[in-house]
Amino acid sequence: MVSFRRRIRRSALLLIVALLAAFSALLYTGLSTLLHQQLDARLVALGEAWAEFIGETAPVLPESAPPESPPIGGDQSRTRKDQKQELREIAGTLVVLSPSGKVLWKGAAAWANPPLPAAALDRVLSGDKIYDTIPIAESPPVRRISLPVFRDGKVRYILQIEASLRFIQHTLRQSLALLSLVSICILALAWVGSRWLADEALTPVDVLSSMAERISGYSLKTRVSLDVHYTEFRRLAAVFNAMLERLQRVFEAQRRFIADAAHELKTPLSVIKGNLEVTLKKVRSAEDYRDVLIGNLDQVERLIALTRPLLTLAQFAGETPPVQLAPLAIEPLLKELIADLGLLAEDRGITLTLEACRSPWVLGDEGWLRHLLINLLDNALRHTPAGGTVTVQIGQKGTIAEIAVKDTGTGIAPVHLPHIFERFYRADSARARDSGGTGLGLAIVKEIAEAHHGTIHVESELGKGSVFTLRLPVAMGEGSVSK
Repeated sequence: MVSFRRRIRRSALLLIVALLAAFSALLYTGLSTLLHQQLDARLVALGEAWAEFIGETAPVLPESAPPESPPIGGDQSRTRKDQKQELREIAGTLVVLSPSGKVLWKGAAAWANPPLPAAALDRVLSGDKIYDTIPIAESPPVRRISLPVFRDGKVRYILQIEASLRFIQHTLRQSLALLSLVSICILALAWVGSRWLADEALTPVDVLSSMAERISGYSLKTRVSLDVHYTEFRRLAAVFNAMLERLQRVFEAQRRFIADAAHELKTPLSVIKGNLEVTLKKVRSAEDYRDVLIGNLDQVERLIALTRPLLTLAQFAGETPPVQLAPLAIEPLLKELIADLGLLAEDRGITLTLEACRSPWVLGDEGWLRHLLINLLDNALRHTPAGGTVTVQIGQKGTIAEIAVKDTGTGIAPVHLPHIFERFYRADSARARDSGGTGLGLAIVKEIAEAHHGTIHVESELGKGSVFTLRLPVAMGEGSVSK
């Protein structure tokens, strides 16, 4: 496994190496270009000055004259020897060619360079300047410029001026050595600096890792405190603490759930065990055994009634709730449920009605919404005395559908309202057990509502009843509102 600290250092060094290489290449290329341009400009300036001088003052040189014998100069009284010596002293690298390319005069310091190609010669005769670099054996190359010399509007000579590239090559070598030395020093500093950078970046991560190693299910109250000035790490610590808080709530709810479930299961199991032990202590009649079995059967049914909601809650414990959302008309579903529960309500002397001012379509799973609504209606009927009413109202606010279940029951005390949707929570434990409640119905309602991206809310007042309001997203594009 690769260390992230090492990866940071390696990445930083690779980045610096790439930047140094790019900078050095750019600087080396730019310096080389500038030096060559400067040399070409100097050669052109010298060549143009000598071309003007030769064109105005030098006599016509015969092509048959030996290369180093013709005099060039404006003073006709001087001897050819004096004129040739003066020219060699002033411009030792000059070469004068005839329009045909034959050497008419060559300075003492001029190299024995190859003649101009025919194409280049034609370009010079047409008035162009020709630049070329000539390699020299065991010596630096030579830069040569060929330009025309005009007299009376015609090209009478071709002037070539040369310069060695020795100085440029020496300068570039020195620059390359200096760049290499500077790069090595920068890389050495970068290696040390990358260690500091990695330590600075990963110290908060090490702190988080150490604290995470010490955290367990029994120490979730621990919170991370990072003494850093970086926004990203402060946000990381805040997110980590928020995660610990969520885990703490989940673990505490899980502990309470397990404890409550164990308590609920313990009672019927203890009753069954006690009945069996008492029955087996002596021989009894068939009728006695039958009575014991009937009593135990009631306890088994209670266990089954408790196990079903526990299995339902277990289905919603995962990350993917078992719901299939689809557009659903809520009013027909409620009418069907009210018709099914109407006989039960009538038997208890309770009036059960439906009021639908607007009946939107919702995004929901029909099976699970049926389960949710049955739980709400059953809860309202069980806590409403004879002569009371239970009213179901349907409405819409913007993109939210609202289903409210109102009853005229005994109501819920304010102290119980924050816990009413918790598992196994009963506002009146004795009464809930007598009515067959398990304390899981409203917890299941909350789980199903949240799985539908909705909410469930309760308002209640002692002696006046309760209102449970279910809010679900409207199915956009379905229309709508059923008539």
